[in-house]
Amino acid sequence: MEFVADAFFDYAAEHSSPEPELLRKLRRETYQKVLQPRMLSGALQGRLLSLLSQLVTPDRILELGTFTGYATLCLAEGLSESGEIHTLDKNEELQHLQNKYFEASGQQEQIHQHLGEALDILPKLEGLFDFVFIDADKKNTQAYFDACVQKVRPGGLILTDNVLWSGKVLKNTEAGDQETAVLKRFNTAIAQDPRVETVLLPLRDGLTLSRVR
Repeated sequence: MEFVADAFFDYAAEHSSPEPELLRKLRRETYQKVLQPRMLSGALQGRLLSLLSQLVTPDRILELGTFTGYATLCLAEGLSESGEIHTLDKNEELQHLQNKYFEASGQQEQIHQHLGEALDILPKLEGLFDFVFIDADKKNTQAYFDACVQKVRPGGLILTDNVLWSGKVLKNTEAGDQETAVLKRFNTAIAQDPRVETVLLPLRDGLTLSRVR
């Protein structure tokens, strides 16, 4: 859900850097062949991911939630020449589509895919990261953030997606709605977290940008 009127959202996209052709093809194929295609980062959000990554020029990126690989490729645009991105997902069925576009990008050797539960994989990843993008199941958002912040160098960035959750965080939480309850607690906690400096951006479904102190 976008929280800006469609006309303004379209205007913003039209007046931002254009979406690369490879990503346009990936976005189209995702909408044609994959369930819940709205999980894919849109063109405008993708350009923001790319720009932030290029500003950091990271040697190591960590992504939680690969989906079809659109955001992965956006983030990879800013990698240093010898940089690498580790992307985690538990859906094996999407790896064929991911690999198709990773190969076409020419950056496949820089992209390391990890299949399984993120909280099981994270402790096994060695070294510090410069940039983290959290876009996995929402019930574990706080747990993912806590696990990732320990793996980010001082001054590194963590970007957390879907923090507005289709506007549900603005309303009373319905019984049994664990995702909204978790995101509400996360949004409150991270604004006061002494480990990071944070700003919540109302872009698409909400993005929280955090800089590790």
